[in-house]
Formats: sequence, structure tokens, C-alpha cells
Amino acid sequence: MSKNNTSVVASLRQWIREGRYPAGERLAELHVAEHLGVSRTPVRLAFRTLEQEGLLERAGQRGYRVRAFTETDILCALEVRGALEGLAARRLAEQGLAPAVRTQLADCLEQGHAVLAKGYLEADDVTVWSELNQRFHTTIIGSIGSPVIGDALARNDHLPFASADSIILDTQALDREYRKLYVAQTQHQAIVQALRQGEGARAEMLMREHAYIGLRYGELLSLDPPDRR
Repeated sequence: MSKNNTSVVASLRQWIREGRYPAGERLAELHVAEHLGVSRTPVRLAFRTLEQEGLLERAGQRGYRVRAFTETDILCALEVRGALEGLAARRLAEQGLAPAVRTQLADCLEQGHAVLAKGYLEADDVTVWSELNQRFHTTIIGSIGSPVIGDALARNDHLPFASADSIILDTQALDREYRKLYVAQTQHQAIVQALRQGEGARAEMLMREHAYIGLRYGELLSLDPPDRR
């Protein structure tokens, strides 16, 4: 996904979460494109991505509307993801990390550090973080020697805000979002430490908690507006 497409997805995800686009509202490519100041192509691609994430649903031949879901739906989907990813992390810690997996995870940590090292976020950092974060999670899920957990996660990813890549980042307030990603990077480091040391229970617990970074940590870090707490 290009930088422009990632930014459009992040903005729409944030606006749906905030209720700017309420359940049932039809979204038109032209209107959204004008609102974001982009062409219709990245908006079209963003709609397809958000349909896969369970935030939008088809409305006719070419249109989309915001899917209805509740806070309980989101929390249950996150809990399922945390449980599945936690199970994968525990199994990986217990079986041990292959050299290639160690290298891949270390590369994710290095890229995360590079994003945050300057002390602030730029628009392009959203794309970089999205890609490294997805690679971090897929590396863990794909290294346990069985597709069962990955298949279960793929089904769960079609629920609102359930996928690891659907972390909510306000692209209009990157100064605040820096703190959220700093915590996410710290959690990545702790998870890798537990995996390297074969600490299965700790790796599982950390991975379960990490699932809530996009939804609950805005409140913990006082980043969410009052009406979203």
C-alpha cells in the first residue's frame, strides 16, 4: 500500500471510530476525496481495505456504507486477537527462535526505533510503521509451524478494528500519536525479549496486552478527546 493510500485508510478509520461517519452512512468516493484533498484512486483502494477490516460494507454495485457495530463487538474481537496472538507467542517462545526469525524481529525493532528516534512523527511515518507492525505480527504468527492460528486470525480480522494493522492513528495529530507508537515500540521490544529468553507465559501476556494498544492506550495516555473516554 502506498503512503497516500495508507494515510487515507488511517484517516477514515479514525473518523469512523469517532463517529464522524456514523453507522449506515453511505460514503461517496468524490466527497471523501475532496474532504481529504486526494484523488479518487486512493479513496477507492481505502474503501476496499476498510471493507476487509469490517468497517464498511457494500451498498449497491459501487457504493459503500459504514457497518454497524458496537463497542462490545470491538472489545470481543480484540480479546480474540489477543488470545490467538498470545497463544502464538507462547508457542514460539517455547519452541525457540530460528536465526531467520530473530533477524526479522530485530529488523522490525530497528525500523521502529528509526521512526521514533527523531522525537516526532511525520506523515510518511504512518506508512512505515504500518508495514513494520504488520511484518512483526505476521513473523510471529507464521513461525510457529502450523497455519491454524493464522487461519483463525484471518477470520477474526474481518471484524471492526480487530486486525493488527488497524491501529487507530490520527494523522491530523501526529504529535500526540507519537506517544502511542512509543508505547507500542516498547511493547514490541518486551515481546521480543520474552521470545528470545523462552519466557512463554510472559510472551503470551505481553501479546494479549499489546492487542489493546490502538483502542485503550489513547485514553491511558490522555490522547483521546473527553467524549471518547
